[in-house]
Amino acid sequence: MSGSIVIIDYGMGNLRSVQKALERLGYAADITDDPQEVLTAAGLILPGVGAFGDAMIALEKRGLDRAIKEAVGRGVPFLGICLGMQLLFAESEEGGHCRGLGILAGKVVRLSGPVRVPHMGWNAVHFTRPSPLISGLPAEPYFYFVHSYVAVPEQEEVILGVTDYGGDFVAAVNWGHIFGVQFHPEKSSDQGLRLLQNFGGIVRHAGYSGH
Repeated sequence: MSGSIVIIDYGMGNLRSVQKALERLGYAADITDDPQEVLTAAGLILPGVGAFGDAMIALEKRGLDRAIKEAVGRGVPFLGICLGMQLLFAESEEGGHCRGLGILAGKVVRLSGPVRVPHMGWNAVHFTRPSPLISGLPAEPYFYFVHSYVAVPEQEEVILGVTDYGGDFVAAVNWGHIFGVQFHPEKSSDQGLRLLQNFGGIVRHAGYSGH
């Protein structure tokens, strides 16, 4: 699988829809739960739906947590989707207290305010700075969300986009080759496909060979 985008399978996430979207755009995408294949990937996507703590247990049981951190540490482009973005952070208050991957500093907290939880549906994302992940997208495109928790980064400079839902929450992050989106691009029509196409281009441009 070296040279392809790898979608990480830890038993939680809409993997096939992400794979189909990438294949439609012309990018080879493999689904795997093998840490060795994660280590030789050209790019990594971590989708996710469900509870933060359960996801971390599943990653650790398979040795995927160590593989992700090693690959990201070597510069492999990474995209976290929904729960996959939240897992980038150090901890979550979901289910009490759970340790995350700790790739980005910060925590994950429950949505608050006079709003319905979970947050489900289409909302605009206001991008706060340029990034190759959002090239060609309008200033405030709409994406599809399904979530009850949100990431709160320690460093404001990692924030790429925010969404207003009873107040602003972080909808996208970018730090170097690390990207995360709280929404589901694979469920977000043309705008979501454009974002996935951009990530595929980032992977190709990086030219990572898995060595």
